[in-house]
Amino acid sequence: MKLRAETLRVYTAVHSWVGLVAGFALFVAFYAGAITMFHHELPVWQSSAVDAQPESIADAQRLLDEMLARHEGARTHLGLGFPGAESAQASAWWLDTQGVWQFSTLDTLQGSPVPPTSSLAELVNLLHYSLGIPMVGTWLMGVVSLLYGLALVTGVVIHLPKLAKDLFALRPGRNLKRFWQDAHNVIGVLSLPAHVMFAVTGAVLCLAFVLIPLLNPLVYDGKLMAAVPAAMDTAPVVAASGEPAAMQPLAQWHERSVAIAREHGIEDFEPAYLKLQHGGDANAVVEITGETSRALGALGSVAFDAVSGEVLAVQLQGARDANHATLQATYALHFGEFGNHVVQWLYFLLGLAGAFLFYSGNLLWIESRRKRRAIEQGRSSRVMARATVGVCIGVCVAISASFVATQLAPMLGLDSASAERWACFGAWGLCALWAALRAPSRAVRELLWLAALVTLAIPLAHGIASGWWLWKAAVAGHWVLVTVDAMAIALAAGFVALARASARRAREGDPNSVWADPLPAR
Repeated sequence: MKLRAETLRVYTAVHSWVGLVAGFALFVAFYAGAITMFHHELPVWQSSAVDAQPESIADAQRLLDEMLARHEGARTHLGLGFPGAESAQASAWWLDTQGVWQFSTLDTLQGSPVPPTSSLAELVNLLHYSLGIPMVGTWLMGVVSLLYGLALVTGVVIHLPKLAKDLFALRPGRNLKRFWQDAHNVIGVLSLPAHVMFAVTGAVLCLAFVLIPLLNPLVYDGKLMAAVPAAMDTAPVVAASGEPAAMQPLAQWHERSVAIAREHGIEDFEPAYLKLQHGGDANAVVEITGETSRALGALGSVAFDAVSGEVLAVQLQGARDANHATLQATYALHFGEFGNHVVQWLYFLLGLAGAFLFYSGNLLWIESRRKRRAIEQGRSSRVMARATVGVCIGVCVAISASFVATQLAPMLGLDSASAERWACFGAWGLCALWAALRAPSRAVRELLWLAALVTLAIPLAHGIASGWWLWKAAVAGHWVLVTVDAMAIALAAGFVALARASARRAREGDPNSVWADPLPAR
């Protein structure tokens, strides 16, 4: 028994410290990840172009021709998104001569480094997978995912002996530590399968491109890098011939990809975008990627010879090789890109529950180190409380501020993408600074009320900027707009409830706590 007790203490220490190290990043990843579940809806909400008629394939063909004629980089490699439900406009992207991605529509043929209409969704997703830190942030989140997996294993070992007894035990009362422990345990255990899946798939997605160059000389004798394009893409990598040739029209590629998908038993294949190598060259190759609702990996693709129309490769549901099947399944499981709206909302709730899991873990750490007979708590508890409030509640304010900014920026003559980022990271930094300067009990209430107000301002700003007030969108049947605005109102209500609970805790809870209001100076 002594060995077992000692082993459990070790596991508890590992669980606590791993949770602390990774917990802040995981809170951001889960809260932003919950909102990322509406990645396809956010561009529509941002532009409010619900009544806009999608451009035609002829418009997309005109955009393709203009890109190949105007931009040298586009002739080497070009991506083009078909107009559809997510965006009424066709859009193109390519690398310019400086190695910077450029984006174009028929309205912006010269190109811009800012993606059209989807900057808000991209910002939230950037927070999810990299904390907003370029390049290194993705690798950091890969390491965090590994620590996350370690925390899950140690957590299961700690709570397994008393799992049946304590699983549904929620004991509110004056013992705040016991209540947070109960809530933490219940959410952690009930959502354990989802958390294991998030940890594994998150590590794979974030660390794949770190492991490839590391393993290349050690295991694959320097041949792995040459094999990566074939493993990741459908179209074969070919060299340009240097001989110009007329390509088949875009509409023919579109129809041909749908026909091939039907030959493979996929009746609802909808082309989403294409990638074109060496446009206008005799060796031009096009890869068309589309979506289906009847597979774990929603995306499938077909590659053609862009000149002759010969099918070069197929990676469709039921006809994928092991590499593509694994990558598609990993992506689909992590982002919920399968099933219907029930899966989407389930992942959204799992994201919020995960954020609460890491927030409550920090509160448990603070409570476990509380000096119950001392009015002045230790420095470590006060620092952790301030950091928890500033980082966790601060990112909630920040994301809501970016939603408000994207609606109001055009009215003020500002660029939406820049306004979103300034609002997001500026608000986050100010919240962290505020939490560092204020007593934790006051900062938590003030920032929760601020989060509620800024989040409630989302549907207000949307209505002012677009004219699509919540009730008007509901009557018109524009449920994408209704969903985003209603979600903001629900989150605002949640922040109000938390602010009131924090105020009650400051007044009526144990006075010897970082969450109690400081005694007035005598």
